[in-house]
Amino acid sequence: MPGSNARALEKARDLQADALIFDLEDAVAPNQKHVARQNILAALESGAYGQRELIVRINSFDTPLAQDDLAALARAGRPPDAVLVPKIIAPGQVIRAGHTLSQMGFPERTRLWIMIETPLGVLDIRNIAATSVDPSARLSAFVLGLNDLAKDTGARLTTNRDHWQPVLVRCLLAARAYDLAILDSVMNDFSDTDGLRSECEAARTLGYDGKTLIHPNQIALANEIFAPSADDIAEARTIVEAFAAPEAANLGAVSIKGRMVERLHAEIAARTLALAAAINQLRP
Repeated sequence: MPGSNARALEKARDLQADALIFDLEDAVAPNQKHVARQNILAALESGAYGQRELIVRINSFDTPLAQDDLAALARAGRPPDAVLVPKIIAPGQVIRAGHTLSQMGFPERTRLWIMIETPLGVLDIRNIAATSVDPSARLSAFVLGLNDLAKDTGARLTTNRDHWQPVLVRCLLAARAYDLAILDSVMNDFSDTDGLRSECEAARTLGYDGKTLIHPNQIALANEIFAPSADDIAEARTIVEAFAAPEAANLGAVSIKGRMVERLHAEIAARTLALAAAINQLRP
C-alpha cells in the first residue's frame, strides 16, 4: 500500500492479510515521499495491526531517498518487522543493506526482504540467496517483481505465465536452497478473479509461500489457495500420528490407507500442521 494513502493504511487494520507492505517506492509520487514516511511511522507506532508482519519497502539504495527512509524508520517507536529493498542486482547490495540496518540501530528482529525484479538479480540469484548464511545480512525473504522484469526484458504480462516459468523456478530453487521465504509477484488486474486463481494455484503448486497483492478483493482467494485445506490438515495429522506410534519408532516408512509413506512425508506433514496453527493464530 502506498504510504501516502492514509485511508488505505487505516483500512488495512481490518484486512485478513498475513503481512502488510507499506510502500515508499514506486507507488509514491516524488513530492509525497515525506508525507508517506510520516504516515508509515504513525501506522507502525499505532499498534493497530495485531500480529500481522509489517514491512516497509524503501526506495532503491542507489538513490539518496533510501537513507532518508531508513533514518526515519530507525527512529520509529516500533520499527518494522522487515525492510523490503527494491532493485537488488548483486550479493554486495544485500550485505550492505543488512549492515546499514545494524549501523542505524534497527533491532535484530527487523529482517531484510529483497525484491527480485531485474535481469541481473535473476541471473545471480544463487549468490544473492547465499548471503543469508551471514547473519549480519539479515536476509529472510524474496519478493518477485515481474512488472519491472517485464519492463527490462520485453516479456509480456499475460494471464498465461508459462513463459515466466524459468524465472519462477530459478528463484524458488535459490530460496529453498538457503531456507528463505519467497512470495509471488502481484497481479495487476484485480478485477480478474479467474486469472488471480490461476496465478495463485500455479505458484502454490511450485512451492511459493504466498502472493503479494494490490487490492483487498484479492486477499480471500489468496488465503484460500495458499492455506492448507481441511483435507490437507486431516491427511497431515494422520501421517504425523502414524509415525508417532511406538511401533513406527524404527521404521523408515509406514503403510497408510494402502500407500507407503516415508519419514520425509512426515516432515512435510509437520510443516503443514505448523502452518495451519500459525494461520489460526493470526486469523482466528
